[in-house]
Amino acid sequence: MQFLKMLFWCLLAFLAAAFTLGNWTTVPIRLVGGLVADVNLPLLLFLTFLLGLVPTLIWQHAARWRLRQRLSAAERSLAAVSAETGAYAPVVPPVTATTQPLV
Repeated sequence: MQFLKMLFWCLLAFLAAAFTLGNWTTVPIRLVGGLVADVNLPLLLFLTFLLGLVPTLIWQHAARWRLRQRLSAAERSLAAVSAETGAYAPVVPPVTATTQPLV
């Protein structure tokens, strides 16, 4: 499995390098105030990819952090409730093929 993962990433890197070499052209970008910036096309595409990826990653990390906080709060409240009552859930033996049903 590790070999296939490495093969996939090498293939992806090769395709990115081939795309970069095939499209190494300068693209003019009009900025505010009449300024014109000449940017290479692969760099422009990479920057626009990051512009979409970074906010999504920040949102995802924030959502995971919130869920972890909620889970730890629920675990703390469950531990407090079980410590107050002193009762624990009874252990139910697993049903196996050799267990005879009660009639």
